[in-house]
Amino acid sequence: MLPGQPCRACGNVHFTSDHSRFMETMPQDPVDMVDDLVKMGVYKQNQLRAADTVNAYELRKALFLKRVGRNDPQREKLILALCKQAGGLENAFAAAFGPQAGLFFADSVRNSGATRREFLRNMAVGAALVTMASCASGSGPATEDAADAPVEAGDLEKTDIQVGFIPITCATPIIMSEPLGFYEKYGFNASVVKMPSWGAVRDSAIAGELDAYHMLAPMPIAMTLGLGSAAFGVKLASIENINGQAITVAERHKGNVNGPEDFKGFVIGVPFPYSMHNLLLRYYLASGGLDPDVDVQIRPVPPPDSIAQLIAGDIDAMLMPDPFNQRAVYEGAGYIHMLTKDLWDGHPCCAFAASDTWISENPNTFRALNKAIIEAAAYAQEPSNRPEIAAAISDRAFLNQPVEVVEAVLTGTFDDGQGNTLEVPDRIGFDPYPWQSFAKWISSQLVRWDLQGDDKAAQEITDDTYDSVGEEVFLTDLARELSQELGLNPPTETNREEKLAFDTFDPATPGAYVKEQIDKFGV
Repeated sequence: MLPGQPCRACGNVHFTSDHSRFMETMPQDPVDMVDDLVKMGVYKQNQLRAADTVNAYELRKALFLKRVGRNDPQREKLILALCKQAGGLENAFAAAFGPQAGLFFADSVRNSGATRREFLRNMAVGAALVTMASCASGSGPATEDAADAPVEAGDLEKTDIQVGFIPITCATPIIMSEPLGFYEKYGFNASVVKMPSWGAVRDSAIAGELDAYHMLAPMPIAMTLGLGSAAFGVKLASIENINGQAITVAERHKGNVNGPEDFKGFVIGVPFPYSMHNLLLRYYLASGGLDPDVDVQIRPVPPPDSIAQLIAGDIDAMLMPDPFNQRAVYEGAGYIHMLTKDLWDGHPCCAFAASDTWISENPNTFRALNKAIIEAAAYAQEPSNRPEIAAAISDRAFLNQPVEVVEAVLTGTFDDGQGNTLEVPDRIGFDPYPWQSFAKWISSQLVRWDLQGDDKAAQEITDDTYDSVGEEVFLTDLARELSQELGLNPPTETNREEKLAFDTFDPATPGAYVKEQIDKFGV
């Protein structure tokens, strides 16, 4: 008889001892079993989504039936089953009757590292308990907590969404929204697509290959103005991260670099010409009397290639997004010379963006997608959530980095490669508000370094020009509106004075600011 074939004597199937031992290792808990089957590809995500919808619907339907009264044995049985799902009678009734009922299930699920399927199941349980409590007291049915329940996002033109991203921690809200369920909450079957470089992101956006993109904050301005490519309208919908970058120097130069003047003669990597990295690096070098176009060579390097180039000697230093600065320390390839928050605390870096064409064709989808990411950014801003997020986005499908490296960046507890363990909780932040003053500072530096193109350089740049560029590209008012709908407290102003390490930027006079920089530093 072959293993797995019916026995001629009894008709049952007898397995080999190896197969029996394998079966003994299979999870006994149904939730764990389903999770394993998902990983094995037996169950598909669309099947689980359908099951979640049916389960939640049937549960609510049973609870709303008027004939389920207080003396009905069926009601008692249902209550007991719900209590078991909630983790015990005490927890269940605390959730149903306590003042923080709506928050109870969100906190308990997040703290336990539950799967998305468990989250949806427990959310339904919570809603059911609150509903039953309300019915018992004679009031109408309670509603789900708006922060955790699936939302009505309007009539979505598209639900199958692909969002391009570069595998860096700046993209945290965009990436985490897939494994942690923020896209699904807003009705999307969304996936994030790893891109090899910022040039590929730009070209893919122009070609219309994906729906929306993780972009460097200056990119929508540059693309809209036709800098580095044909003019192509792109909107910056929300900021993904503030701070979160560093200047890292190759290990071979340790002890020889103390200030910006010591970078003379270096080849320095940045991820893209139209990036905060390039602009901040130029700002820093100029403060030490160096001309970034003469005294050093600034080279575009895709972030995933940066450490290899550092080790090989192709570059001497880099101003890169994390986790590659921290990964350089982890590999012994370099050390962190300076965090960019020390150049400009609160500076923008990356953003969520989409093309003008796609937005006009999918206005409801764009609004809901932006809202999902703004909510994810608010979740990522909470320090207590960051270890969970680090575990979720370190996976090979996303950042493909050691969890301890990503967690060091997100928590701000890290080794700098110079023998120091630092505590910088705001090493990276996630504030989605796109200040117009961000756009004006970026535009001012494009002018300062003649990065606006030969034809643009010949045009007269006035303060009104800076205003019009920012208002056209940065969707500040929409970001505020969506944040308010989420119960957040965004700024009411659109501009603010920006305090940098070596000067202060007044957004009312960007032209004068450029002149002052050149007069002060000579470049």
